[in-house]
Amino acid sequence: MEVVFLGSGGGRINLIRQVRATGGFRINSSSANIHVDPGPGALVHSVKMKQSPLSLDCVIVTHNHTDHVSDAQVMVEGMTHYSLKKAGIFIASRNVIDENGISPWHQSKIEHLYIAKWGEKKKFETKKGSFEIEIIELKHEEPTVFGFRLYLDNRIIGYVSDTEYFEGIGESFTGCDLLIVNCIKPESDAYEGHLTIKGVMKILEKAQPKEAVITHMGMKMLRLGPATVAKELQDKTGVRTIAAKDGLKLEL
Repeated sequence: MEVVFLGSGGGRINLIRQVRATGGFRINSSSANIHVDPGPGALVHSVKMKQSPLSLDCVIVTHNHTDHVSDAQVMVEGMTHYSLKKAGIFIASRNVIDENGISPWHQSKIEHLYIAKWGEKKKFETKKGSFEIEIIELKHEEPTVFGFRLYLDNRIIGYVSDTEYFEGIGESFTGCDLLIVNCIKPESDAYEGHLTIKGVMKILEKAQPKEAVITHMGMKMLRLGPATVAKELQDKTGVRTIAAKDGLKLEL
């Protein structure tokens, strides 16, 4: 199993400047290939890194913001083999569906469309195997946002998408082999609805995954030095932590 980061940047300024790419990340395993939060550039970076959308089994969009959803439709076209056949799994927040994050026409091409519900755990079959996803409540400007724990090929991958810190969030992500956390802001530039370094630290202290990756970093986080931040998190939580880079391939 591998996780491929098709972008490691986030935030409105980075979104336009593309100092770091915003293509989300992809999980490849023997049971399923899954693209998570395909924002701007997801298709281009997938092609560059030989991560063919034609081999996707599932696309997950955690909320209806541009830097997470803009390339979702083209990924669906790849997953459905140029939109020529009904295929694949699409998991999304309610607002992605209700607010036209993905068009009704693209929805009609998907074999299994699932609107994420906090607290629900759902199993999906693919042509190669199966996986389960547990939907976890988050708190962000987009009120239907979600995180998840993905049960895939005897591994648990957690993802904390855009959210503010709140009591209990860390406990929701315990037991993960890998926990991917969006860390958009340093403490000095805190912004409502988003995690800062301090919030990520609290999550890692409670969740204690085997390994953690910080990604989706804004401009001030990038200036601060993501590798330095990752080392600080590791030293203070005891959790092996790395900072994502565009193109990072992480094997589990």
